[in-house]
Amino acid sequence: MKPKADMVFNKLEELAPPNLADSWDNSGLQIGSRASTVQGILVTLDVDEPAVDRALEVGANLIVSHHPLLFQGVKKIDYETVPGRLLRRLISHDLTVYSTHTNLDLAPQGLSEFLALRMGLSDIRPLGAVKSQHLTKLVVFVPESHLEKVRQAINDSGAGFIGNYRDCSFRTPGIGTFRPLQGSQPFLGSTGILEEVAEFRLEVIVPEESLGRVIRAMIEAHPYEEVAYDLIPLNNRGLSYSYGRRGELPREMAVEELAEDVKVILGIDHVAVCGSTGARIKQVGLVPGSGASMIKLAKQEGCQVLITSDIKYHEAREAVDCGLTIIDPGHDGLELAVVDLLSSHLKEVGHNEGWDVPIYGLKGKLVWRKI
Repeated sequence: MKPKADMVFNKLEELAPPNLADSWDNSGLQIGSRASTVQGILVTLDVDEPAVDRALEVGANLIVSHHPLLFQGVKKIDYETVPGRLLRRLISHDLTVYSTHTNLDLAPQGLSEFLALRMGLSDIRPLGAVKSQHLTKLVVFVPESHLEKVRQAINDSGAGFIGNYRDCSFRTPGIGTFRPLQGSQPFLGSTGILEEVAEFRLEVIVPEESLGRVIRAMIEAHPYEEVAYDLIPLNNRGLSYSYGRRGELPREMAVEELAEDVKVILGIDHVAVCGSTGARIKQVGLVPGSGASMIKLAKQEGCQVLITSDIKYHEAREAVDCGLTIIDPGHDGLELAVVDLLSSHLKEVGHNEGWDVPIYGLKGKLVWRKI
């Protein structure tokens, strides 16, 4: 089966919910149509000329990137400029572009979690918290005959998680009453007659980002023509979302040894290291992209090393002064792992959904020459 682009976007948004994106960001559809049929997918860090070349070469008409193609409003498309030529090329070849950026950075199973696991860290936790998950209690009234079907549909679509537990719900038996009016098509009962039915009050916790999907699944599984349900906002907070992770190395190691491991894991030739060279490291902080703003937080949360990029002189000085070592693999050095993350996610989804769509990865990066 060849999926529509919208089906692919929905699966990406299950991994990285759009509501997690920062207000300044522009994640989501960049160019193209949600209704287009996907022939192939190219996953890349940036949308640039080499990415378009590769997409055309392999026949991929959907490009999925981490960095958005468009960050700000486009006031003109000038074919004499690099952005203008790129947009013209994308449009002329009917290519669709979708970007998942800060929402993927903040997602529980996003880039920082992926890198932390790849490094072999244990006891992985968010490094601080940028925002917290908003929760809603969903209460629905279900006839006994369809209780399990509705409960399963609700849980399978993203509800019922409490900490490290899933399929959490509560139910109470009772009697529901209703009188079908003219024009109704009741599952039970007759028009104009008051009916009493054995029903259950089913309660589950739903994270904000899954609420629409859960309600649609609930209504589809429910036998009633009109489904009675309540949405109750909660003061409880769910997951904490952070750009970074902290965790423990499998064993203590020297900074130099850790730096070598980082190079191997990321597939890069060089890293920049600033700070103590004699210390033995066990506690590691990790922030993909530009993580200088989290230097003090990393130290406060017990990290001995912070692996991040785009560190300037005064930021490095701040880290050294507070006793924190920095390992900087470069912005693309850290974030190129997003190609593996998104490719593996889409391949798994495609297998489960029966998609007949090839998926390609492109790890294009800026090349710095030492002179």
